[in-house]
Amino acid sequence: MTQDYIVSLEKFKQKYESQSDLFVLDVREDDEYAFAHVPKSVHIPLGQLEANLSKLPQDKDIYIICRTGNRSDFAAQLLMHYGYKHVFNVVPGMIAWDGPIETGI
Repeated sequence: MTQDYIVSLEKFKQKYESQSDLFVLDVREDDEYAFAHVPKSVHIPLGQLEANLSKLPQDKDIYIICRTGNRSDFAAQLLMHYGYKHVFNVVPGMIAWDGPIETGI
């Protein structure tokens, strides 16, 4: 991982609390997402991401989250490969998230 696209959970939480239109992409599996996720996040499991690129904005920052930061790192690299310029891997991810959550899909 390079530091260019990594954002700490603390910085992400500050952005989340201050920007109502923040685009958050959760790349965990369905059951993980249903258990608890960041409110208003968009859910696309990592294995389905490439087939769903059209659902992602090209003109906004995309904050990618998973459980620990590994899948979100892969997702960030994939998006950059497809020309997305403003992607951020949230590290360490939901394992340490202490902000608001929603449940269900």
